[in-house]
Amino acid sequence: MVDITSKSNTLRQAIATATLTVSKQETIDAVRNKQVPKGDVFEFSRAAGLLAIKKTSDLIPDCHPLPIEFASIKHEINGLTILITVEVHTIYKTGVEVEAMHGASVTALTMYDMLKPLDKNVEISNIRLEQKKGGKSEHLPVDAGTLTCAVIVCSDTVSTGEKEDVSGKTIVQKMEQLGVKVSAYKIIPDDIQHIQDQVKSYAEQGYNLVLFTGGTGLSPRDVTPDAIEPLLDRIVPGIMEAARNYGQQRTPYAMLSRGVAGYVKDTLVITLPGSVKGVKETMDAIFPYVLHLFKVVKGERHE
Repeated sequence: MVDITSKSNTLRQAIATATLTVSKQETIDAVRNKQVPKGDVFEFSRAAGLLAIKKTSDLIPDCHPLPIEFASIKHEINGLTILITVEVHTIYKTGVEVEAMHGASVTALTMYDMLKPLDKNVEISNIRLEQKKGGKSEHLPVDAGTLTCAVIVCSDTVSTGEKEDVSGKTIVQKMEQLGVKVSAYKIIPDDIQHIQDQVKSYAEQGYNLVLFTGGTGLSPRDVTPDAIEPLLDRIVPGIMEAARNYGQQRTPYAMLSRGVAGYVKDTLVITLPGSVKGVKETMDAIFPYVLHLFKVVKGERHE
């Protein structure tokens, strides 16, 4: 199975359809008037489809078990055709496209089984996904390439050459995967003045986003939040709340991070942990969702 542990729970929705066609009006009349010998075709097939949705992971090997928060199955008669529409919702780490299509197919098969004694020419066709919503791809900003971003590594040992930077390069790579070009990349020591000078410089240059890595813990030289917090004109507490909540689900030590986030003038400044694992988890927790802020701020300016 695909590893989805890095993903966050979000609302996921999918709509799938299947088409069932009969060969004579008498079959449609029997369905409509509930005169099919095996029972109410719509109700029986709806029950079967709901069960199929819930049991998808039992039958499709690579599908993850997930909570079904909502499921709806509708039938629409149009001439000799019955359109089956299945809608499924979940709040989870992966989508429900297969669940919706599985529900549509089993609904159609149940109808076929109930109608075959009356009509030997029943056909099932066009089992397809009509719509899906949710997941990171939906939150990618269309104008990500227009954003200016700087990455700053705060580390005494990296700045002196004793260690090689990995965390900062990880941030650069992840940002470029999102379509955001990193225009500046610097390594500085764990020093309040150095940190504040960098923040002020990039804010003056009008950078959209400045990402720091390192110095968010509780050791004596961890001073990144202490340097940045006094400069923030507007704190955005939810960013770090989301990061710590995400991290806490993976390690109890996430509660020890002192990361902060907010605006210095029009520049969004975010502090990430110094460890590679911490950087990856924080990036997974807040991106690309945090980029929505740039749409919000742009909208406010046009009002």
